Amino acid sequence: MFSRLSRFPHPQLRSFAPDALARLYSKLPSALSAPYPSRTHTCGSLSASDAGSKVILMGWILPERKMKTINKSFYHLKDSYGMTQLLVDHIHGDSWAELSQIPVESTVLIEGTVVLRPVEARKPGNTGAIDVNVEKVTLLNPADENLPFLPSNTHKLPNDELRARYRYLDLRRTALSENIKKRSRVTHTIRNVLHSQNFTEVETPALLRSSPEGAREFLVPARPVSRDNGVSTSPVFYALSQSPQQPKQLLICSGGVDRYFQIAKCFRDEDGRKDRQPEFTQVDLEMAFVSWGKNQSPNSADKPERWRIGGCEVRDVVEKLVRKIWQEVEGVQLADTFDVMTYQEAMTRFGSDKPDTRFGLEIVNISDLLPIHQTRLSDDILECIVVRKSGDPGFIKSSRALEPEGNTERTTLTESTRGTWLLRSKHASHVYPNLSPTDQTAVNKALNLKSGDDIWLSSRPRNPTGGSTALGRARLQIFDLAQNRGEFIVTPDPHFLWVTEFPLFTRDDADKEHLAHGRWSSSHHPFTAPMWEDVDKLYQGEIEKVRGQHYDLVLNGVEIGGGSVRVHDAAMQEFIFTNVLGLTEEERSPFHQLLHALRCGAPPHGGIALGTSFISLDRIMAILCKTQSIRDVIAFPKTASGTDLLFKSPAAVQDQVLEEYGIQPRRS
Repeated sequence: MFSRLSRFPHPQLRSFAPDALARLYSKLPSALSAPYPSRTHTCGSLSASDAGSKVILMGWILPERKMKTINKSFYHLKDSYGMTQLLVDHIHGDSWAELSQIPVESTVLIEGTVVLRPVEARKPGNTGAIDVNVEKVTLLNPADENLPFLPSNTHKLPNDELRARYRYLDLRRTALSENIKKRSRVTHTIRNVLHSQNFTEVETPALLRSSPEGAREFLVPARPVSRDNGVSTSPVFYALSQSPQQPKQLLICSGGVDRYFQIAKCFRDEDGRKDRQPEFTQVDLEMAFVSWGKNQSPNSADKPERWRIGGCEVRDVVEKLVRKIWQEVEGVQLADTFDVMTYQEAMTRFGSDKPDTRFGLEIVNISDLLPIHQTRLSDDILECIVVRKSGDPGFIKSSRALEPEGNTERTTLTESTRGTWLLRSKHASHVYPNLSPTDQTAVNKALNLKSGDDIWLSSRPRNPTGGSTALGRARLQIFDLAQNRGEFIVTPDPHFLWVTEFPLFTRDDADKEHLAHGRWSSSHHPFTAPMWEDVDKLYQGEIEKVRGQHYDLVLNGVEIGGGSVRVHDAAMQEFIFTNVLGLTEEERSPFHQLLHALRCGAPPHGGIALGTSFISLDRIMAILCKTQSIRDVIAFPKTASGTDLLFKSPAAVQDQVLEEYGIQPRRS
């Protein structure tokens, strides 16, 4: 017997006691090669109504829990559907002797009878009222006794790096498997809603041509194409798609698809940052014949809504989609329409282009409170946040504990400083050097200041740029600190908001500077149409004043989607490429097919991506799953630096392979 066992390929079996090994070995042939019965139920499906039934379950066996007063033990059997408690008799039958020798996390087949628990021992949930009295155990596959960690022991989980290296074990945890299932339900809902809205799902290429659309791309080498004389050309590359932007616009331009969608995998070679992934998923939409909607035409005599741009059809579809997701997954009924705020208002009131409206601490423009003879002397403005001792009890302690950073200063008012705080401010004296006590009194009265209040003060250009201001960042820091200290409990209700009318072009996006090289770059992308009122400014060179028909959807201060009405006039698109962005002929060449398609009678069109490079569908799922890390909602994520610890990628390849692609390895 022992010579036979010593040749058995599974090393774990050699560590068992001989008698236990013999029992296990007698069961293994049927489990590994011979037929065995199908399961009748999953581990999460049994209930009190199944009492008395004979059942067959399969799953992973978890640690034994012995009962003190009787000769019985409890085990839990787990699969991806749930958990069932097993009741094992120590005296009658061989089940306990067999189970006690099987390593934790092994897969087993259990045959037994469903029994009701005593009333006092019942728990909520389907399987909380029953046990399965084990009659027969079949070992399907033993687990190594020295696993890197036990996924069933959630109280002693190792660090992120070790769990990433053994992701297949980590995914066995209920929390992660439930996240993956919830993601599946969300994408199923998305498809159902969009199909009901007459959208056509179309797969677009992942391998495209490199183009200067904004972010860095991943390049994929291709074997050089030989010329007629047999001489190979220079190395050539595909670019992994940053987004399906050109393909989806070309689909709409074709007229063959009126409403397109895709749950698209996208790629961006960005610097490693927390909770970003080099590959991400977005829900991509594009629609033909988008408009201003009812009573929003530029020629309408009726007062327009706050949505003063095109793309109303995009807005309607997205709001229906989001409402359905939250209803199906969260059981939350959202408002029929979401609030709308312009970029200018968002930056002025909240200091952010993705404002979190779940709490106050709004920014006040002090310059608007000063006499006109003061404010006309400067292109900058003064603004402040007042944290009131009586009105903001959840924030006042955190405000005082936070050290001002960058272009901000904080003053805690006392009776002696109430009449001088503005006059003594470095920011105020820099912007308005001739402030008077009368000005101080006017500001105090307008702000209704009291002793004990905190004032955060800063200055900025009158026309905001970029994604946030100094006070906007301070506002969020106070909020985060107050939450961490338990001094402020934020509302659980989701706050959705549309932000519109962004600057069409920018010089404040560091992520795009590697392509812009000091030139203007597109705030969204180069295909976004200007506001109709600003078209003349575009052609007259007043680039900084041109607003775009760009819309972002924000949830609780997080951008979860962005889109725009597209330029559908070829002459305007070419003007933007050449005269505004200053693209060279080589840089324009990847867009020739789009320009020609626009000249072929392209309809007005617009779209959106729910999920962008930073805030992907993965981040939306993290919000829905109430987890801080997007890696908890991705089956096989990468680290913040873009490496994959499980599959050991990226990795070097042999020089011979590089030579096939015409690439010469760098020599040190």
